Amino acid sequence: MSVLVAEARKVPAFMRRDFLVMLSYRAAFAGDLFYIAIQAVMFGFVAELIDPSKLPSYGGVPASYFDFVMIGVVITTVCTVLLQRVAMAVRQEQMIGTLEALLVTPTSATTVQVGSVAFDLVFVPIRMALLLAAVAVTLGLGYQASGILPSLVLLAGLVPFVWGLGLMTAAAIVTFRRGTGPLGVIMSVLGLASGAFFPLALLPEWLQRLAQANPVAIAMEGTREALIGGVGWAAIGSDFIVMVVLSGAAMFAGVAAFRVALAREHRRGTLGLY
Repeated sequence: MSVLVAEARKVPAFMRRDFLVMLSYRAAFAGDLFYIAIQAVMFGFVAELIDPSKLPSYGGVPASYFDFVMIGVVITTVCTVLLQRVAMAVRQEQMIGTLEALLVTPTSATTVQVGSVAFDLVFVPIRMALLLAAVAVTLGLGYQASGILPSLVLLAGLVPFVWGLGLMTAAAIVTFRRGTGPLGVIMSVLGLASGAFFPLALLPEWLQRLAQANPVAIAMEGTREALIGGVGWAAIGSDFIVMVVLSGAAMFAGVAAFRVALAREHRRGTLGLY
């Protein structure tokens, strides 16, 4: 227990470092928010071109395209940022020459991974929630307040899945020094098969079947049921169990792959190379 407490006390140091780094690059931070805001405005105009009859209903409530797509934008953005951060945390430590130094200290590899993404796990959802609130005030969104807590639970269940994928990518980076290319492919496939920007009913049948086992799609549809349909905790149904199981499997596979990659580089003496 004392070891766990000692490791946990190191996480705030990582968070403080990342917070200071963010403050050092204010223009990049502002530009990121501006880009997302432009996306929201663009989809607001696209919504005027969409036939409402083609959109699904949630809890008996017809969805407007803007309400529908903003949930897709927020969830895919959160997933993409977290996936990139988990994977690129290792690459960043490699490039600045601190990865090997960190791993030869009494700090465990797990603590390094958790600490490297802890700030983003807290800050990214808050940032996107504030953006969503700003869009709701300025452009108008018909979401139900009763769906906020169920949506947060769905998002929390999705995080281990994204984290596991990020750890698998991090393992590839440790082994091959490259490996960031698959990040875009992974999120493109998951985004396409999740109905982020258009209803799942418009997809080919095989993609619709794939979406039934896609944690991103499960979280997205559940969030729409909660926020648009106002069904509250009923949005967390049997599909949530499927998402949690897949998230656990992805996390287990990611941790195993990352540990195997680190052990291999330790044996070869090449951990500090980049």
